[in-house]
Amino acid sequence: MLRRRRRLWAAGALVAVSLTVPATVAAPVAAADVRDDQRWVLEKMNVEEAWKVTRGAGVTVALVDSGVDGDVAELRGRVISGPNMGSVEFDRTDPGAGLHGTAMASLIAGAGNGEGGLLGMAPEARILSLPMIIEQDAGEGSYLPEENLRSQRDSPLARAIRYAANNGAEVVSMSLGAYGAQKSEREAVSYALSRGVVLIAAVGNEGDSEHSMQNGTSFWNFPAGYSGVIGVGAVDAQSKPALFSSDNLSVLVSAPGVEVPVVMPGGDYGVSEGTSSATALVSGVAALIKAKYPDISPQMVSQALTSTATSTPTVGYDDHVGFGVVNASAALTKAGELMAGAAEVPVADDQHFGKGPLPQEPPRPGPLPIRLWLYGGGLLGGLLAFAGAVVMLTRRPEPVDPAREAPPANRRGSGRAWP
Repeated sequence: MLRRRRRLWAAGALVAVSLTVPATVAAPVAAADVRDDQRWVLEKMNVEEAWKVTRGAGVTVALVDSGVDGDVAELRGRVISGPNMGSVEFDRTDPGAGLHGTAMASLIAGAGNGEGGLLGMAPEARILSLPMIIEQDAGEGSYLPEENLRSQRDSPLARAIRYAANNGAEVVSMSLGAYGAQKSEREAVSYALSRGVVLIAAVGNEGDSEHSMQNGTSFWNFPAGYSGVIGVGAVDAQSKPALFSSDNLSVLVSAPGVEVPVVMPGGDYGVSEGTSSATALVSGVAALIKAKYPDISPQMVSQALTSTATSTPTVGYDDHVGFGVVNASAALTKAGELMAGAAEVPVADDQHFGKGPLPQEPPRPGPLPIRLWLYGGGLLGGLLAFAGAVVMLTRRPEPVDPAREAPPANRRGSGRAWP
């Protein structure tokens, strides 16, 4: 079966993901051919080695995007449709409405179509589709969402994150973003992290904007900028940073984001460019880790991804590619090491660091009885002595009788003296 090949540009700096499709259409691509086209992506991510351990079975990845066509062969039977989170109702009958979401879902959980077809990073994972389409201006560049839809009190993204955390998602993939942090979103991120949910987001496609070129850095996009969220940048087949990929300190890791084959609604194949694609790929790797180690924390997943990345910058990190390109197999192995290190080692009751006996419990601290008696006796004696001294000092002397004090003079002729 032949598939049309179209080029997709994902604007990752929008809360409502914007997608433009040029009018030109390349030659049709068969299912077997698209597998060859994506070979470089699979090799760059080293995912086939990871598939020897797990293919993501049992894990649900929440995709906050434009909606997903769950009828394409690569995703059939593994897409759960959640409620609309945005201000615009997702029309499931309109193939164009799920263009971007379907492409991202295929990179996360594509399972081929029997003739070859496209493979995602976690081909046995499930997708929880949370459509979030927000009405916006159609001007050029990156757009800010409507203020009344992304207020300090609430936002569609905050609702989507909480819904995902409360409905069984282990990973949340967000190929979207907007300028400015919001309290409600920050709180939703903290809530999801506390429940062990891994959050992954695109850093944006503003690397070649006028501001970025003049200032040497890009505006931060959120949710990628929130603490605890894994921000993903894009690289090409040579692991070089994509010119459009935003560069700032929210970039944690990178993945292919240039000429990445994807599935489109109806089963056609296209090529995606943007940090959106890179985000979906990393989300699939996170799903593999959660499938093998369900109790692993988001912090450990982040550590596993960053500490095993390839094409690492010379200084270890830079704001274009983060710590490097994600290596699925190495990250999975590292996750196992982290979990083993965090596990408690049981110790037998009769052993302590070996076969020797356990030390005797020291006596409970407390005063000795003899010391108590000595202390009490000394205190009592001191009190008695003090009381006696007080009595002696305060006692009044008796009046003196001068007649009795002075002895009488000897009388002459008496023949005797007074006694």
